[in-house]
Amino acid sequence: MAAATTPARPAAPAPVIPPAAVRLVSDTWSSMLRVLLNYRHSPGLLAVSLAVPVVMVVVFGYVFGSAVRIPDSSSGGVGGSGAGAGNYREFLMPGLFALVAVNGIMPTMIGAARDVGRGVTDRLRSMPVSRTGLLLGQALADLLISALVLALLAAVGLAVGWRMRGGPADAATAFGLLLLFRFTMTWLGQLLGLAVGKEEAAGQLAIAVFPLAMVTNAFVPTGGMPGWLRTVADWNPMSAVVQAGRELFGNPSAPGSAWPMQHAGLAAVLWCGVLLALCGPLAVRKFATHGR
Repeated sequence: MAAATTPARPAAPAPVIPPAAVRLVSDTWSSMLRVLLNYRHSPGLLAVSLAVPVVMVVVFGYVFGSAVRIPDSSSGGVGGSGAGAGNYREFLMPGLFALVAVNGIMPTMIGAARDVGRGVTDRLRSMPVSRTGLLLGQALADLLISALVLALLAAVGLAVGWRMRGGPADAATAFGLLLLFRFTMTWLGQLLGLAVGKEEAAGQLAIAVFPLAMVTNAFVPTGGMPGWLRTVADWNPMSAVVQAGRELFGNPSAPGSAWPMQHAGLAAVLWCGVLLALCGPLAVRKFATHGR
């Protein structure tokens, strides 16, 4: 009697990757390489990006450090001018990290406006490419350069006495939050650049970033500001990122009583989430419908 044979089971179908997902990944990669190659062929641009952190530490840490008093975390009082100089540099470094992050608005905005003015955006839109992938690739390339700049700034900070006192895990979380904030600011810059559409106008609009960075707790405690200005500073997204960085790095801080300062980490993540949810889709839509 012949043995019964079990019918072979049909092979499971191989997973099919949607063409849209393939195009998104491919166009993101191509767009990222385009930006990185621009840095490769413009070494001066990269050199300036890397030199700025050194200048910021020298100017703010040594020139302003002798004149600014900050709360002394060890005694609850106010640091004197003698011990305050080194103490101020520890207070300052998270603010400089956040300044690097928020400065992502300016070059991105000017670059997006330049592409619009020179017709690059129109040529890209005429191709069968992913609009999201093109913008995402630019944002990721900027993120890589920013990580390099933050690493150099951290090295300079360590050389002048700044220390990460909160432990490796907290330090990694702080740098991750800074990169998230930079990524968010890049999308905001792309939206503004596409909306303006002219390189000259974008360059002038970049001046508006200055108050965003100055009216914060990055350089001085907000306790000495007038009441209305302190409220603006305490609810500035950059202030939440700075305060969260100081807490995670274990550096001196003067948080104040506003909700974002008392829950800085949560506030920073919420700010990034809200801004990304608004600026990301709007930037993609503006890119896809420019000139219509």
